[in-house]
Amino acid sequence: MPRFNYTLCASFIIALSGNLWAATVPEGAQLAEQQHLVRHIKDEPASLDPIKAVGLPEAEVVRDLYEGLVNEDAKGNLIPGVATRWQTNDNRTFIFHLRRDARWSNGDPVTANDFVYSWRRLADPKNLSSFAWFADLAGLENAADITAGKLPAERLGVSAPDDYTLKVQLSKPVPYFASLTANFSLFPVHRATVEKYGNDWTKVGNLVGNGAFVLRERVVNEKIVLTPNEHYWDHQHTVLSQVTFIPLNQESSALNRYLANDIDITESFPKNMYQKLLKDIPGQVYTPDQLGTYYYAFNTRRPPTSDVRVRKALSYAIDRKIIAEKVVGSGEKPAWHFTPDVTAGFTPTQNVLQRHSQQELDAEAKVLLKAAGYGPEKPLSLSLLYNTSESNQKIAIAVASMWKKKLGVNVKLENQEWKTYIDSRNTGNFDVVRASWVGDYNEPSTFLSLLTAAHSGNIAKFNDPAYDRLLAEASRQTNPQRLNADYNKAEDMIAEQVPIAPIYQYTNGRLIKPWVQGYPITNPEDVAYSQTMYILKH
Repeated sequence: MPRFNYTLCASFIIALSGNLWAATVPEGAQLAEQQHLVRHIKDEPASLDPIKAVGLPEAEVVRDLYEGLVNEDAKGNLIPGVATRWQTNDNRTFIFHLRRDARWSNGDPVTANDFVYSWRRLADPKNLSSFAWFADLAGLENAADITAGKLPAERLGVSAPDDYTLKVQLSKPVPYFASLTANFSLFPVHRATVEKYGNDWTKVGNLVGNGAFVLRERVVNEKIVLTPNEHYWDHQHTVLSQVTFIPLNQESSALNRYLANDIDITESFPKNMYQKLLKDIPGQVYTPDQLGTYYYAFNTRRPPTSDVRVRKALSYAIDRKIIAEKVVGSGEKPAWHFTPDVTAGFTPTQNVLQRHSQQELDAEAKVLLKAAGYGPEKPLSLSLLYNTSESNQKIAIAVASMWKKKLGVNVKLENQEWKTYIDSRNTGNFDVVRASWVGDYNEPSTFLSLLTAAHSGNIAKFNDPAYDRLLAEASRQTNPQRLNADYNKAEDMIAEQVPIAPIYQYTNGRLIKPWVQGYPITNPEDVAYSQTMYILKH
């Protein structure tokens, strides 16, 4: 089960006294005169609207501009955000008590009705949220029918008995529900601002947030500049005076700027430089395990990848050890399952990829492809789509080479910039597409639910009612051993039908300047708030 210690009969969490998660500067530490932090992100964010965010490039910035009911500390444990305490007696009805000093960046109070409005906005299909599925996954009552257009958003299981009490009604027991509210899709937005500016509400000068920082400047594909929100309830513990996010999808460019001291924290680094960086700047290279999986998704809706034999052959022929250890090579592990090994409450059983040698898998791949009607006289041809980055390109070239050498497959490599790639991915304009998933919370369902039919993140468009039923049953399971068994059954179904090919498990590989303090490198979900950071004199 999740890392949070809930009981199934009751749960009550109260804010601890003291400064829980903001920048904590040790006594005697000498701070730099200029507290300007520069953070690298991998792509220009698609949107700064929490319900329009797509992935990591948006999450890093959005976490600074808004604050949800709860936050996470450096270990990934829950700590109060806008809510100071919360309670439940049955894991279906949750009561959150909001702090009375929470303010929007324009000085307005943050109230329970802000969350009611924002969560309804997430589920309402007219808003076309890329994360609408999260409301149903979290178990919010009527979420599925609302996102399907069968019920109005006002029927969502969330209400405000008063300005500082939020009542949440779930359709099923979800012991870890409070942890889900740390996800950016459940952050509140300022209703008056959204209604006044429409699609322009996230622009500089318009955006009103409730996070520790406010949006000051944005130059697309160049920089996003934030400064402290003076109305933030814990503003007194904000040390940084400016945070600049630099979008760079070329890891070598990010590295060069880091080495030139233009960037303080990189989102990643060129994997082929790992050993050299360890030697040259040993105290600045970090690679802890991360709750994430790099995978390829197959288009199950059109030939040739609509044939499970083709999908299996392609998956079997990927030598995951070579990809993880040689092509990537910075501490990553091969992904035999979709759910990473570090996931709380998951003890994986061995599957076909682990029970056979790579040589045996390659032989089986040839048999499968021949059975599907492909061979030397009729070679399989397909496209492999990935978003622009050196690492993605290296992996794509390596996998294409394996498919060509072992199976005679002709692969057309297609790389696209982030927004174009997202559009191609969402419209199914691909045969095979590079993808990744970093857990929204630390529990196996954050990965396995991705392949349910209703999930908007189901890139492969995999549709198996038996799989959906299994995940639905697992969501109601309270016995940890039986729950783990259900999750392993789900992994077995993925291995058998191969809508995706997991390739490697992420490490949180990044470079951090020695003068930057407070980065939560031990957080398995890589949840990092700039407010916890500060810069030492150097």
